[in-house]
Amino acid sequence: MTEVDTSTPHQVRGSIVARAVELSKTYGSGDTRVEALRAVSTEFTQGEFTAIMGPSGSGKSTLMHCLAGLDSATSGEVVIGQTQLSTLSDKQMTQLRRDRIGFVFQSFNLVPTLTALENITLPMDIAGRKPDGAWLDQVIDTLGLRDRLGHRPSELSGGQQQRVACARALASQPEIIFADEPTGNLDSRSSGEVMNILRTSVDTLGQTVVIVTHDPRAASWADRVVFLADGQVVDEMTDPTAERVLDRMKRFEAA
Repeated sequence: MTEVDTSTPHQVRGSIVARAVELSKTYGSGDTRVEALRAVSTEFTQGEFTAIMGPSGSGKSTLMHCLAGLDSATSGEVVIGQTQLSTLSDKQMTQLRRDRIGFVFQSFNLVPTLTALENITLPMDIAGRKPDGAWLDQVIDTLGLRDRLGHRPSELSGGQQQRVACARALASQPEIIFADEPTGNLDSRSSGEVMNILRTSVDTLGQTVVIVTHDPRAASWADRVVFLADGQVVDEMTDPTAERVLDRMKRFEAA
């Protein structure tokens, strides 16, 4: 088998970090057949914050899961950097997700018996790699976690737990971070804190961030919003505001 390079290449701001090419995803067959994605093509560039939005059942979560290598497409291709995900073995896919992709989930996904610092470094500990000390310090200080590193999740607020989850995603210096409804379990104040962190990670740390959200206020932190409906990209918006996003979402309801 040909060895596939899953290492992290040097990224240049504005270069394509991830893309979907004619991506389709079908579940079931016959009367139960559902086309979750229908020939979706879109790109995500280095140093950009993108929000994916759409009504329930539009395919936005399916798109993120395929982009992040958590689900496989029925047809089409996902490319991270120069790596086509369809060419990877299960082991190579696991390595790519671990080394080149960061994840932030709605439910935090922290290990309750570990401290905040241990949760942050857990993926690298599992991989047998030591974190870059200077980068880790920068992430911890940027996210305001210095005085919480010894606390376990039960000793942290929801917003603090999500900050730890963001730090975990950033700590390994991934090429791209995917966040699935990162503010879904948070109050408005904590939601604003987490979105500010993701925005800062793009502006200050040069990260590339893609979120799925139903919240126009969360989407307004992004540089670009990609709108899906019925498994297809139907619109895009740059420099979004909460009001403009809400107006666009209302058009889905009226359709």
